[in-house]
Amino acid sequence: MTNSDAFLVTARRVISTEAEALSLLADALDVEFARAVELLLSVKGRVIISGMGKSGHIGRKIAATFASTGTPAQFVHPAEASHGDLGMISSNDVVIMLSNSGETTELADIIAYTRRFAIPLIGVASRAESTLLKASDVALLLPQAPEACGTGIVPTTSTTMTLALGDALAVALMENRKFTPEDFREFHPGGKLGAQLSRVRDLMHDGAALPLVSLDTPMTEALLAISQKGFGVVGVMDATQRLVGIITDGDLRRHMVGLLEHRAEEVMTKAPLTIGPDAFAQEAVASMNSRKVTCLFVVDPAGDGQASGLIHIHDCLRVGLG
Repeated sequence: MTNSDAFLVTARRVISTEAEALSLLADALDVEFARAVELLLSVKGRVIISGMGKSGHIGRKIAATFASTGTPAQFVHPAEASHGDLGMISSNDVVIMLSNSGETTELADIIAYTRRFAIPLIGVASRAESTLLKASDVALLLPQAPEACGTGIVPTTSTTMTLALGDALAVALMENRKFTPEDFREFHPGGKLGAQLSRVRDLMHDGAALPLVSLDTPMTEALLAISQKGFGVVGVMDATQRLVGIITDGDLRRHMVGLLEHRAEEVMTKAPLTIGPDAFAQEAVASMNSRKVTCLFVVDPAGDGQASGLIHIHDCLRVGLG
């Protein structure tokens, strides 16, 4: 067997071992998990998550996931808690304590603090008789599963199960609170994710920036509007201000002969492609790509047909879409 073959065998063994443990975890969930979710839903303050070593790293990720999905959360390092950071934990909070063994020495002060001030404690560990789970108001027991390292001493399977359990709690809370993609975007305004969750109304041009003319506008004036607004198009409105057409470069080329003698109504393409202001910007990009156009007028489908904005492909590219 070559080194490459051996590496693949190891990788597949590790992933299979952890996948099997996750299946055990899913089957092992019981009423205690539901009690944990109900407790987290009722908290008036924040969710305080703590753990030492590898459990601490997992705890930081769980806290970040909670915080980004509508559940205020904060990681408190157990060693620092013993030197003043216990003050970060209030009587309105709930504490989630992570420890595979349930006997981690550094957790003792936080456990004692929660008991002294009647702060709800959710414990996560793999030993039912551990100090942590026996002290907890809600005990989440990880099923017995071998660590993927093969020696049983490197936290691998246990940390994967803890991380998955944290995700399960976060998603259960999200679904109960009916946390929407729009809510999620409020916590992720930057980067690719924020861009993908942007709404058309967040990127569109409106007001005086809109290139609009009426049906009887001479093409000399329509061309001026196209040039001044800089989008390469102009929308055409009827007498009630409804958007009924659009003039594009293609329309100009098709009416090149005698163009300046025409009115907008004679040159426009009727029933232009539009999009609603509440649609995701990603939908606008898909629509523009499929129709091979560079911009869309924004019309509220529940409105009176008036154009409220215009979104250009350049606006989407600027925020990372496309």
